[in-house]
Amino acid sequence: MHFGAIIIGDEILSGKRVDRHFAKIAELLSVRGLRLAWAEYLGDERARITATLQRSLAAGDVVFCFGGIGNTPDDHTRQAAAAALSVDLVLHPDAEHEIRARFGAEITDVRLLLGTFPRGVEIIPNPFNRIPGFRVRDHHFLPGFPQMAHPMAEWALDTFYAHLFAPQACVDKAFLLTGVNAYESALLDLMERIVIDFPALRLYSLPSMSDEGQRLYLELGVEGSPPLVDAAMESIRKEVERRGIRWQWRA
Repeated sequence: MHFGAIIIGDEILSGKRVDRHFAKIAELLSVRGLRLAWAEYLGDERARITATLQRSLAAGDVVFCFGGIGNTPDDHTRQAAAAALSVDLVLHPDAEHEIRARFGAEITDVRLLLGTFPRGVEIIPNPFNRIPGFRVRDHHFLPGFPQMAHPMAEWALDTFYAHLFAPQACVDKAFLLTGVNAYESALLDLMERIVIDFPALRLYSLPSMSDEGQRLYLELGVEGSPPLVDAAMESIRKEVERRGIRWQWRA
């Protein structure tokens, strides 16, 4: 089962606001031994959101969709989700209960639109202000506000996917390599051998350079089950030492 994220908002694509959802959902998954497989950024364009949701629903992934579930003209996610599911929008009774509890005597028909969701969904409780999100077919639709969306995403993970958690099953270790030959092209053969010898691991290499373009170090590491990671790192250590490359553990 793969996990994905859809992050919606013209304000993010224009640079008016900095996205905080990608890093947070990756963190929430990582501490539970899970991994984000993909992410997409979309503007406030209903047809494109609908097409993206049709594709992700067909794929069967677990998806967290951030933004656009409000009731202003630039919010299209509820309508796009309904179109992707081929259902209509209806006032969800549980959402209505939460919204009425939130606003009390100040409730209005306009505010109740916040609980108008695609038919057949479940609500996701919002501990911040009780205006819920919704979920259907492993897709979770959350507000764009991080202070609301992030605890809602965490609740959904812990409520519906705890059986997938494996926090000790995956570790990430890396060396910081320096020296004349500490660059990717010079170590390509070593990296290819590690991939062949340890196919269950994820290998990565991340060069770092100064603002002036001077090579600083190469971060070379692997991610996966602890015994395999330790074996792969030992293999890397022996080879870089043989080549005269200096190494230290990444902090």
